[in-house]
Amino acid sequence: MGTHSRADRAYDIVLFGATGFVGELTAEYLAEHAPEGLRWALAGRSAEKLAALRERLPGGEGIGVLRADVSDPASLRELARQARVVATTVGPYITYGEELVAACADEGTDYLDLTGEPEFVDLMFVRHDARARETGARIVHAAGFDSIPHDLGAYFTVRQLPEDVPITVDGFVRASGMFSGGTFNSALTGFSRARQTAAAARDRKRHEPRTVGRRAYAPVSAPRFAKEVGAWALPLPTIDAQVVQRSARALQRYGPDFRYRH
Repeated sequence: MGTHSRADRAYDIVLFGATGFVGELTAEYLAEHAPEGLRWALAGRSAEKLAALRERLPGGEGIGVLRADVSDPASLRELARQARVVATTVGPYITYGEELVAACADEGTDYLDLTGEPEFVDLMFVRHDARARETGARIVHAAGFDSIPHDLGAYFTVRQLPEDVPITVDGFVRASGMFSGGTFNSALTGFSRARQTAAAARDRKRHEPRTVGRRAYAPVSAPRFAKEVGAWALPLPTIDAQVVQRSARALQRYGPDFRYRH
């Protein structure tokens, strides 16, 4: 466990990056839906913006404010010490994310992010998984549109099917809406780092335990006309298929031979 036990933490949840686009949406949701008695705080680099956001939120007088900056590792350590769970919306994560993961891993603080960046996820596993296991910290990536709908959708589907048989699932995604600036920036960063992403994936494969007696894989398929949905299906180059594959490797319910295409 980290230097402070979970029972001594000042806050149940700290939302880091609260004044950004997604951060504000998350703060508004928490303010409206948090259970009674939840101790939570807004965190970011601008105390003035945090205070202004708190004033706009219902019940804002009961919400804490913490100043922390990705360029100041000590501030991130202090943030992690005060929280049972840290949720962060500060990306691109490959640029701004590692110091907070390291702080949470060291302090035994659970961590959530919204990343869709495979390189970041793989690097964090290699560099910080062992320490997180020592302290009891749970490091959870891709806890937003990447990749909860797809991961839970695949799991729901599998649970409707027979057990202990080979299973093939094709996931079709259709969405509308605009990218936030942060999402667009993360996407551009990812496309510019194809070589580094591939290297991180190989490194993780060397460190990750192998699945024994079962297999789960997520091949990239070719474009095709999918009769089952009456439309052309193109392979979606996001992290979601990798997340589904890792869930399938972790849970016996996916059967002895599981394939997922996204």
